[in-house]
Amino acid sequence: MAIDSDLIDALAPTGVLRAAINLGNPILAYRHPETGEPAGVSVDMARALALSLGLELTLSVFDSAGQSVEAASSNQVDIGFFAIDPLRGKDIAFSPPYVLIEGSYMVREGSAITRNEQVDEAGIQVTVGKGSAYDLYLTRALKQAGIVRAPTSPTVVDVFLAQGLEVAAGVRQQLESDARRHGHLRVLPGRFMVIEQAMGTPKVRGPQALASLSRFVEDMKASGKVAEALTVHGIQGASVAPAQPVV
Repeated sequence: MAIDSDLIDALAPTGVLRAAINLGNPILAYRHPETGEPAGVSVDMARALALSLGLELTLSVFDSAGQSVEAASSNQVDIGFFAIDPLRGKDIAFSPPYVLIEGSYMVREGSAITRNEQVDEAGIQVTVGKGSAYDLYLTRALKQAGIVRAPTSPTVVDVFLAQGLEVAAGVRQQLESDARRHGHLRVLPGRFMVIEQAMGTPKVRGPQALASLSRFVEDMKASGKVAEALTVHGIQGASVAPAQPVV
């Protein structure tokens, strides 16, 4: 895409592209087991954007979605990778989604809960990562079940087990991995939500910055780069979002 100085001033006013990376979602980012450095789909996309802008890239790495959202909302970073949510949209402008991720429930093997529709009942406590897209969605959607918030999404199952709670909620891939690790757990069939994962920038950056970010996302999808990143990083439980027009 064509880049001009006004765009760089809008999207990266410090002259360096500052990206928030959330390690709380293993589909998007993780620490490389050998180097300890952040890696994953979102890291690849941040690097590709910096390269297209001709800018140096710095990564601000966070353990939870809430921390990443706060960094963007307070204008501490230029871009981030977020699940689209209206509450977050107060301070963050979102691109079209680039990946769709399934949100699922997990229960113990002996639980009487076998369907997603059985979760929202009085007396049931659902564990979610604090500030995650699942937390925001279920806070609105659940009418009878309660919510217990783990510090981060990767700690959801640990809190679920330690406190003897009824249901854990999160990224299907993470829950399936935890089920294999702990045993005697099962992920319910289907999904309770589909998360639209997008790139975002502080709203104060203005429409030019958002339009550029949106074109970049659509170019990455159309060129097959997003699908390639999912394959390279061995990601399952996620799919490339459909193309969307960009004004």
